[in-house]
Amino acid sequence: MTRFTQAELEAARDRLVPDVVAGGLRVLFCGINPGLMTAATGHHFARPGNRFWPVLHLSGFTPRLMKPAEQRELLSHGLGITNVVARATARADELTAEEYREGGRLLAEKVVRLRPRWLAVVGVTAYRAAFDDRRARVGPQERVIGDTRVWVLPNPSGLNAHWTAATMAEEFARLRVAAETPPAVTGEPSR
Repeated sequence: MTRFTQAELEAARDRLVPDVVAGGLRVLFCGINPGLMTAATGHHFARPGNRFWPVLHLSGFTPRLMKPAEQRELLSHGLGITNVVARATARADELTAEEYREGGRLLAEKVVRLRPRWLAVVGVTAYRAAFDDRRARVGPQERVIGDTRVWVLPNPSGLNAHWTAATMAEEFARLRVAAETPPAVTGEPSR
């Protein structure tokens, strides 16, 4: 992995990192916002202590442990990545409440346009702020955006000590099973 100086990381502040998206994905994962390492590399969840990539593999979403630089391969698995807020910061607490709200609005528009089966927001605090849902907990949500169901996952940041890689992988696997289950057919039961 490339080593960056503090000055190089600071130079990445406020950069935008392109989404990894396509229409009709099984799951669109949504981070809070890019960190400086992600912005410097252009690869989502690039910070070495971030557990997103290992947890994605441990949960069965990917057949092998992928590196951030391989993020485009997610599309072949029906997976994608975006963020609530597009601009890069050193810490999520640098974001304003207005940025979260506007990010939630823009994210909803993106979801309606792309129509993933599931939107998976990684970070309950970000979800609460973006969608003004103070009661949200990790797991499936009642909210539906267009035809897209919403699931809140634990934040894979290494700073989130409340969750281990193993317990995160269990929650990610619950979503994987839901994403693999065919949607229920609505309408009258046949007689």
